[in-house]
Amino acid sequence: MDRTPLMPKATAVWLVDNTSLTFEQIAEFCGLHVLEVKGIADGDVAHGIKGMDPISSGQLSREEIAKAELNPSHRLKLSEPKVEVPEVKTKRGPRYTPVSRRQDRPNAILWLLKNHPELKDSQIMRLVGTTKPTIIAIRERSHWNSPNLQAQDPVTLGLCSQIDLDAEVKKAAARLERERKEAGLAEPPKAGTLLPTEETTAPPPEPQPEPERPMATALAQEARAAMTAPDEEEETPDIESVFAKLKDLKRTDAPSE
Repeated sequence: MDRTPLMPKATAVWLVDNTSLTFEQIAEFCGLHVLEVKGIADGDVAHGIKGMDPISSGQLSREEIAKAELNPSHRLKLSEPKVEVPEVKTKRGPRYTPVSRRQDRPNAILWLLKNHPELKDSQIMRLVGTTKPTIIAIRERSHWNSPNLQAQDPVTLGLCSQIDLDAEVKKAAARLERERKEAGLAEPPKAGTLLPTEETTAPPPEPQPEPERPMATALAQEARAAMTAPDEEEETPDIESVFAKLKDLKRTDAPSE
């Protein structure tokens, strides 16, 4: 990323007034638009701004300006600072929560404890701006309002942004993975993936008939044959032959004289 001089608009005013650099060179060096530099030259922009000499401040050398004046395509480069000032990192304090949202913090803490148990208490404190005793009380259900708490997403409540929440969750996952590798534990099984839409929206397959067993097949065939066979007509007995047989029986039973 290209650096820009301190007080770029004041530097542009000085370069317009004291050099023959092109508007494009000044605009690129100061991080301004060409039309803005042209407005400075016309007196329409930067009223009352006093020009700042970049040479006396050590941001630009005379040789660099002379080289750029001779070659309009030359890009001005900032001089390397003689003293490196370390970047001051401000320690991020607890997040400020508006008074109207403070009553929602217990619900957000309960949501984080349920959905992201891998988060440390310090991470939850940064996200919703709470204290460690409050987190412990909600986790142990000793909070004074525990029966009425309802888990709610802190992003929806406006207590933190989705980017901050994702960053803390990612940091916690990386910490757990590092601890798992240091302990030599096996990787936990991954959760199953979702089925494709073609499979979830397809109609259920038609049930296939079960194959018949051999005995059942034989019985079924006999039943079909009996149902399809024509009924056999029984012979009607002759009355005269019946009486003749009865007479013969009487004769055989009578005693001989």
